[in-house]
This record gives sequence, C-alpha cells and structure tokens, in this order.
Amino acid sequence: METARPNSSGRDRKTTRRTGQQLGRTAPDPGAARLLGAQHRSSSRARRVIVGGLAIAGALVLAGCDSVAGIPGDEPAPAAVTTPPAAVPTIHATSAAPAPSAAAPSTGAVAELPAAVQRWANDLKTSTIAQLQAKCWTIAPKNVSDMYSDEQPILAALAQPGTATEDSVTWKTRTTTVSVERAALDTGYACPRVASAGADIAYNDADARHTVRRYLARVVGTPLDAADKDGTYPLVCKAAPATWDPAGTGKAIAAPLANNPGKLTGVTKFADQEISSETLRGDYLAVEVPVTNSAGVTKTRTFTLVAGEQGYCIGDVSP
Repeated sequence: METARPNSSGRDRKTTRRTGQQLGRTAPDPGAARLLGAQHRSSSRARRVIVGGLAIAGALVLAGCDSVAGIPGDEPAPAAVTTPPAAVPTIHATSAAPAPSAAAPSTGAVAELPAAVQRWANDLKTSTIAQLQAKCWTIAPKNVSDMYSDEQPILAALAQPGTATEDSVTWKTRTTTVSVERAALDTGYACPRVASAGADIAYNDADARHTVRRYLARVVGTPLDAADKDGTYPLVCKAAPATWDPAGTGKAIAAPLANNPGKLTGVTKFADQEISSETLRGDYLAVEVPVTNSAGVTKTRTFTLVAGEQGYCIGDVSP
C-alpha cells in the first residue's frame, strides 16, 4: 500500500533556494515557506494515521481469530452475504441441470429433478458458501462448506437419471453421489448431501451435534429458522418400532424421549459453543451440552442419538 507522499521535502526546498540565489532571483517569501512547512507536517500526520489504522485493523483481525470457541464450522449458519453480480461464477450450459418436475416417484427411476431440488441447484450456481449455509440450515455449516465447494461434479450428477427409494432420491456419476431425503422434498427446498468418489452418503459427528443444537434452539424459543418445527423436521426418534438399544443388550425398547418429550421443560438457554460429542457402540453417539433452567442453574445434559437412513435422531436425554 502506498502512503501519502509529502508535496515538498526539506531537501527540495533547500535546492530551490540555492538555485534562486544562483540565478539572482528573490528567495521565497516567509508566507510561502510557512505554507510548505504546514503541508509537510500534514503529510507526516497522514502517514502516522494510515500506519496507526493498519495496526489497529491488524489487531482486530487477530482478535477475531480467537473470538469463537468450540468446534470450527460447527456453529449456526452465518447471515447470508450478498454477492455482487461480477463475483457470480459462470456456469457452462453443459453443466445445467434438467428442468424440474413437480415431484419424484415413490420408487424407481427419476427422469427429471424434483422441483425442490431444482430450486437448490439454481442457488448452487449463483450463491456463496455463506449464503448456502444460511439456506441449508438443516445441515451443519461445516458440512455445507465441505460438500458444496465444487459445484461442477454435483451438477453433472444431477443431470443423470436418479433413483428413488422410500427414504431418499439419489443421483450418481463415477465420481460423485448426490442424495436428498424424501421428507425434504415436501418442504419445497431440498438441500442434498454429497459424497465424493461415488461413495454412499454417510452422516458424521457434526450432523449429530447440529441435530442437538436445533432441538435445543426450539426448546428455548429461538429456532435456527422459523420453519424448523417438529411436524416438518422431526428430530426425536420414533417410539415405534421399538429399536432403541444403545447398550447392545439385545432387548430393544421404544426411544425414551419419544414417550417423555418434556424432559427439558424449563430450559431457557444452552452453551452453543460448548457442545461436544463422543462415539458409542455401533451407530449411537452421545452429545453433551451445558443447559440452564429458569432458576439459573446450569447442568450438562447428555443426548444419545442414533444414525438412520435420514440422519441422526435423538432417542434419550440424561436427567
């Protein structure tokens, strides 16, 4: 960065005075000299302001690096950032997804993209990762960043015929798998999950932590999105069929939280940046988070979740 440059240095003024004397000209009058001196002092102050401003800005950037605790990328999605038209990437016509159909068939081949997936695919072409994180609030922000960073393979997969099952609709190429949950299709905007190398879709610890975050956000009255309601986006495991067995006893029962949904009644806030997780037996996972009740008492609660065909669901919460 260039700093402000003085209009005339001391060395220049001396040269000018000597040259004037040598040529027999009158030396600059005192008023002009004072004006030049003031300009020099003003330029020096400008340099100090610029350097000081850079130092303050640098300190703020360094402080920002440590301003968020917890697991990086696991926090709620940031507010959407508007992208200038010039910054929108150019998408070649060959990568455009097919026109949408109203809905996907219950099972079997899917010739066209369901409308809910097409809306997301259109946004993938023009949105930043921050914007996609805000729109795809059902998915952990870090996973959105990881899965959607390379749009071309995703759009190439969506251009292929898909396959519908009772739980999901999936599109594949040799290098990429794109899958969307059937329940998401009914919401009008479906954010799919993506796996590379044609692998099957899998859910990770960040998904489990984000499920608990969404559940607690509902409990305290501040859902991540106004549409995040249990009727549309269930987060608790179903009571039937009775398949709950985190200890591996061989005697499955109904998920306890399904039969006692009021376990966290009275909770007013939770420590979002202190959520942690630990793998248990098989597909089960424990998530711990400090919660505070209306009396101001804070206690760490343990949520037990299990991974299924459509992600993690919460089956139990410690007392």
